[in-house]
Amino acid sequence: MSILVDKNTRVLVQGLGKTGQFHTEKAIAYGTQMVGAVHPTRADTTMRFEGETDHSGVPDRDDTFSVELPIYATMSEAVAETGANASVVYVPPPFAADAIMEAAASGIELVVAITEGIPVADMVKAKRYLEGRGTRLIGPNCPGVITPHECKIGIMPGYIHQRGRIGVVSRSGTLTYEAVHQLTLRGLGQTSAIGIGGDPVNGTNFVDVLRLFEADSETEGVVMIGEIGGTAEEEAAEFVAQEMTIPVAGFIAGTTAPPGKRMGHAGAIVSGGKGTAEAKIEAMTAAGIVVAETPSEMGEAMERALG
Repeated sequence: MSILVDKNTRVLVQGLGKTGQFHTEKAIAYGTQMVGAVHPTRADTTMRFEGETDHSGVPDRDDTFSVELPIYATMSEAVAETGANASVVYVPPPFAADAIMEAAASGIELVVAITEGIPVADMVKAKRYLEGRGTRLIGPNCPGVITPHECKIGIMPGYIHQRGRIGVVSRSGTLTYEAVHQLTLRGLGQTSAIGIGGDPVNGTNFVDVLRLFEADSETEGVVMIGEIGGTAEEEAAEFVAQEMTIPVAGFIAGTTAPPGKRMGHAGAIVSGGKGTAEAKIEAMTAAGIVVAETPSEMGEAMERALG
């Protein structure tokens, strides 16, 4: 099984600039069902994507692909016409929160917001808008979501992923790729990998994803990658201790970060004595999570957790 996305997921792209076009092409090459795009000034036209197939996604596909995506003016129209159940947002930061809310208004099930730099005030508004609706938001400022050999929504390199038995959830994009690659090299593979993003206000947190992995019959362990700032990792550790029956390994980035300095992501900052790497590692260790000391040891930590 998988969580959030699979081979039946039908995806719309919101934002069709250079970044959106590039990653849409990569998603199609991987085998993702991209079914349309939303761009108000290009509505009622189409855009053709063609190139070489990424055989790490679906090995038995043809060597090349050619797909023509219809472009719609609004998300509601696009969902009605295509039957899409997911969207990916590459809209520039000043307009990205509006794109997220428009997607939610269309009734779509999943929105993956890749955009970095969305103003916090905008995200507060968007998150409030999502309350009580049936739309799950992943991100913003995240690498996306992938179920190997089935569906890739986001900017992650497909070829490092391998279908397997470990779930991955991370605040860091780059470290997601590192953990995935180590799991692949060790023959463990992944059920799904979820990048939840590093912004202070996001849609889906560690506990949300851990709950999904716990309920997935094929996920036999989870790698959780956190970083300094906030209390999300401590809350996740509490959930692991109380609710998780499958082993969890983890890593915390930012152990050498000086207090008051933002490191990488907008949410990766130690302030007011909270959000330190030491506190997060202590909470995770107390919860029975096997914590890697360095990024290069994440795969090994997962093997130790599995016993």
